[in-house]
Amino acid sequence: MSADEASAGTVKTRTVGIVIFDDVEVLDFAGPFEVFSRVRLEAGPASRLSDEGAPFHAITIAPTNETITAIGGLRVIPDHGLADAPELDILLIPGGWGARALLEREDVLEWIRQRTGNAEILASVCTGSLVLAQAGLLEGKRATTHWAAIDALGAIDPTITVESHVRWTDDGIYTSAGVAAGIDLAFHIVETLHGRDVADETAKYIDYPRRYVP
Repeated sequence: MSADEASAGTVKTRTVGIVIFDDVEVLDFAGPFEVFSRVRLEAGPASRLSDEGAPFHAITIAPTNETITAIGGLRVIPDHGLADAPELDILLIPGGWGARALLEREDVLEWIRQRTGNAEILASVCTGSLVLAQAGLLEGKRATTHWAAIDALGAIDPTITVESHVRWTDDGIYTSAGVAAGIDLAFHIVETLHGRDVADETAKYIDYPRRYVP
């Protein structure tokens, strides 16, 4: 919580847009969605009975408004397509086999570039970092990805300092390693914005053992 918010007794609700697509890895998007949607500044289960006072509003965004099919066959109806997505405070790009197809989708890449200019935070999970690299957004930055895509990330943009043995990176743009690492990154973002106590209490609520070291 910022000093202005604390003094005014108000909390900004940040809209978290998570991009989904065919063959997205389920935990890549569902893990961070669970974290952001369960955060409350007031501790305890009772505060989760409604969304009142929630500091994050998580939504899903797909290339179109059509249902997408994630890895494993899970079908998801997105909240928005690219064309009707609202303004975002946080933009998160997950990975999965379908992320490779996005590397050839200039419409998606350009949308990400445009939205990055207005978003407070840009993040990726797993091979979502390949998409950010293809969009030219990781130039000269530290970044990571799924262990099986480390070489691919460096090949897209040799200026990236690819870190292969970390859980996440925080270099202006946030990136995480594979799949479940996105949960740790989400908690890191929550802690950055609202402090460790809030992040830890949220982790306790969802029974998740946090990792504090990148």
